[in-house]
Amino acid sequence: MIGKGTSIAHTGTSIKYGWNQEKDAEIVFRQHLAGDTPQQLTEEFKLIQEENIRCQKNTLSFILSPTPKDGKNLSKEQLGELVQKFVKEMHLKERQAIAFVHRDKAHTHVHLYVNRIGFDGKAYNDSFIGKRSQLASENVAKEMGLTTVKEVQLEKELDTLKVRLEIKDIHQNVLGSDRLTTLDGYIKIMKERNVEVIPTINKANKLQGFRFEYQGHNFKASEVHRSMSGGRIMAQLSQNEGIVKPKEVVKYVQLIGKTLEMSTNLASSIAKNIVKKTIKRAIDTGIGY
Repeated sequence: MIGKGTSIAHTGTSIKYGWNQEKDAEIVFRQHLAGDTPQQLTEEFKLIQEENIRCQKNTLSFILSPTPKDGKNLSKEQLGELVQKFVKEMHLKERQAIAFVHRDKAHTHVHLYVNRIGFDGKAYNDSFIGKRSQLASENVAKEMGLTTVKEVQLEKELDTLKVRLEIKDIHQNVLGSDRLTTLDGYIKIMKERNVEVIPTINKANKLQGFRFEYQGHNFKASEVHRSMSGGRIMAQLSQNEGIVKPKEVVKYVQLIGKTLEMSTNLASSIAKNIVKKTIKRAIDTGIGY
């Protein structure tokens, strides 16, 4: 679950948005309020807020978002319990509050509005409220057995790692088995294997590297794996073509029927990688003898 919090000045507009019937809004929590319309609720907030006219951002606005899976399974009563626990974690039990659930999207979420001004006329300290909201939502999620932000992040990281490894395997198979010598050929065969290779062109209209798009993910070449930098890819294609000396590296490449100049950094990287590959091949040959 994700929790976001901030202080706002537009109380009436926010409560009206929260109660938007077009978003299938339902009240899941309220405390110290009696009103039945957004206008009545706003007036009740204002009665207390008039005790502290110096505080301009006098309402606290929170959005509590369970994961899509958790949100589908949470009843109105459970969402009310979730808000109640969050309010307790944030030390807001003695303030006016109203919360609405929106189920208009696949991602169920709750809008919670709390009067920043207490019955004693004092304003709630909203320092680091965004961070505190997140910590409070983490605690509530753990208590209720819901998925936490850390768990969601770990799942995303594992999914990203899996995709990167798949791209790397496809890349290695393509370069290793097809003995490609042209960039166009490499891009074409990668695409046949559902990996989109996107050339990165700088402001000077020079090729400076590549990005890879696969299964909804988009990475810089070096983010997939350090062995897949633009320099290393081009060095392998150059060696497949028979280029084994840095001075033989050309500064232009054919790309989709056009001649494109390579950036200085990319050309330099290609030359360096050719040297490394040549030295490694010589060492491997020596060991073989």
